[in-house]
Amino acid sequence: MNDGYQELVDEISALLGVPATLENRDFGLIAFGAHDSEDDTAMDPVRTRSILTRKSTPAVRAWFEAFGITRATDPVRIPAAPDAGVFRGRICLPVRHRGHVLGYVWLLDDSDPGPAASRLAAAMEVTGRIGDLLADELRTGVDLARELRAVLTAGPGWQREMALATLRTALGPSAEGLHVVVCVAPWRDEEPGTRAVPGTAALCTLPYGHGSGAEDTAGAAPDGRGGPAALALLVRLRSADALAPVLAAVDRLRESAGPGAAAGASAPRRGPAELPEAWREAVAAARACEAQPRFGPVAQWASIGPYRLLTALPTGPDPAVRTLLSPAHGELAHTAEVFLDHAGQAGRTASALGIHRQTLYYRLSRIEQLTGLDLDDGEDRLLLHMALKAARL
Repeated sequence: MNDGYQELVDEISALLGVPATLENRDFGLIAFGAHDSEDDTAMDPVRTRSILTRKSTPAVRAWFEAFGITRATDPVRIPAAPDAGVFRGRICLPVRHRGHVLGYVWLLDDSDPGPAASRLAAAMEVTGRIGDLLADELRTGVDLARELRAVLTAGPGWQREMALATLRTALGPSAEGLHVVVCVAPWRDEEPGTRAVPGTAALCTLPYGHGSGAEDTAGAAPDGRGGPAALALLVRLRSADALAPVLAAVDRLRESAGPGAAAGASAPRRGPAELPEAWREAVAAARACEAQPRFGPVAQWASIGPYRLLTALPTGPDPAVRTLLSPAHGELAHTAEVFLDHAGQAGRTASALGIHRQTLYYRLSRIEQLTGLDLDDGEDRLLLHMALKAARL
């Protein structure tokens, strides 16, 4: 977090004598003042949740926006509403820059008549300085999104080298530090702020193709319009084993993306040179998570096992298994996968499927007829197993 935000929030808290919180225009928490009161009523569920989860629910956002805060240029008083979890009245100080609302400073205050007009006016002057900081950050975020997108989509050669040089310059001294690349897909919303995941240095949206590399994005809209999109995040790490907070935040981001969204994380990298490869790893991990939820909620490249190879295979089923994968033979395809998952051991397979061993032998014979493969042949079994797993992707 930029320390400047905290200093300005503390300045407003001191001016008005009440704790203040600062949120962006999407109600994501940026900074908050100390709450040192022993009075249990000094907080309410909405503020507590905002501080603990660093965001507010859509219902809370709609409630407050109904009071016109997105259009307001002066402080807005909002009464308590216990049914909505708003046990304390609030004063909202809109944070604007050149006519655009960029965030809100919130004060828990239901006193009558409340802070003096002169103090509120002074606090609004401080929100102007906050607006300048947010505007600078937004401009930087747009630049970094453009440069990150260029690196992840450029083909090998001079274009990628130029994109890498520009991204290094934009990231500054932290460019050569340890990073992890994350993919959340499909992504149907606007790009979130970089605070959605702690340590995020840059983020952008990209078309969500098979490999989601340069070969998949040629001719596609840079932000994924016109097809499925993925959200790419470049996240700084203090150390390679400091992933847990990042993965927890990515999981919350995945949930906010909507039903069916999956997430994957690359192996950590130092410096930007290998970012395109890290992006392919993150996409592969997200695809593996879609196929096998056991890898989630955020799949890591190092943990997806054979899917590291399977995700690199061409799309479409192998000709030998195309008939087996038709809906009419779903039971046989499942039998084949369970049989191969159990290393071809008939007794364990029959037990897992809950069928008689003779029934299993009959199904295996049918599988051989449909595929032309010999299940006693190691390479045929490998082909069938890979094809069945790849079909999940």
